[in-house]
Amino acid sequence: MRILITGGAGFIGSHLVEAHLEKGDEVYIIDDLSTGSLDNIAPYQNNNRYKKRIFFQRESILNHEAMLELIGICDMVYHLAAAVGVQYILDNPLESIKINIQGTEKVLELCTKFKKKALIASSSEVYGKHLHAPLVETDNIVYGPSSKFRWSYAASKLMDEFTALAYFRNKGLWVTIVRLFNTVGPRQTGAYGMVVPRFVEQALDNKPLTVYGDGTQSRTFTYVKDVVEALMALMEADAAAGEVYNIGGTEEITIMDLAKRVIDLTGSSSTIQLVPYEKAFVKDFEDMHRRVPSIEKIKKLIGFEPKTDLDTILSNVVDSVKRQKKNR
Repeated sequence: MRILITGGAGFIGSHLVEAHLEKGDEVYIIDDLSTGSLDNIAPYQNNNRYKKRIFFQRESILNHEAMLELIGICDMVYHLAAAVGVQYILDNPLESIKINIQGTEKVLELCTKFKKKALIASSSEVYGKHLHAPLVETDNIVYGPSSKFRWSYAASKLMDEFTALAYFRNKGLWVTIVRLFNTVGPRQTGAYGMVVPRFVEQALDNKPLTVYGDGTQSRTFTYVKDVVEALMALMEADAAAGEVYNIGGTEEITIMDLAKRVIDLTGSSSTIQLVPYEKAFVKDFEDMHRRVPSIEKIKKLIGFEPKTDLDTILSNVVDSVKRQKKNR
């Protein structure tokens, strides 16, 4: 089987690359490296078991000729390429919107042309400002004003979903959509505002852990390998076509308690420093106070449940960051 992974040099993408190589597939990657890294896929490119079955192209997904060729030769497409992280989106709002909307349209158009299966990675961000939990795929969407660029990412990912479902209904494209909730694990970087690697890096350096706002906002976290298993299972499930699925964890924790747990786990002498949102981000930022998924729908279809608890996730991230620091 030939697999195309857009954004395959990124955090989640590189783990998906590994899983499909382990399965025996040929894996094709397109990534412009704006937030991905060659370091994430180099171990597979240099491995004798894999190097004849992994193909990388540094290019934008907006390049029609590159995407035409790649989708034409592959059997299925995981579309993960997107703007990543709150900070990156606030710093690059126009580019983020273009990549998310035009890039996804390109993938859907060409997958329809060649009759290839597609999985579109969306985000828990699409739910907007809900306070209730758990969040169900059929919940209404509540956003802030357009002047708050925080919501441009959410709106662009929701537009991706509308477009994908339109291709399914009007063109007969086999496409499924996943809303990912705070996926974490080795290879994730804190450079774009990802909270777990940022906390771990700060704790290992015995620096203050910077908690934005008052720390009462809560999240769940999902281990990347659990997410990858779910993505691959959905691709094999005929009934997944034309549907939207949450993929997320079940252990809700406040960001303040997360910071305390990271400090305990690392044995760090770090303190916790509260930073107002207006000092951490530009003025047009708003946060989601609570984000907890319902996973009943995906559990019913493929039996998905997170296998990795939060302490194990954090321990694995700590080990990964320590290795990165040692190799610098």
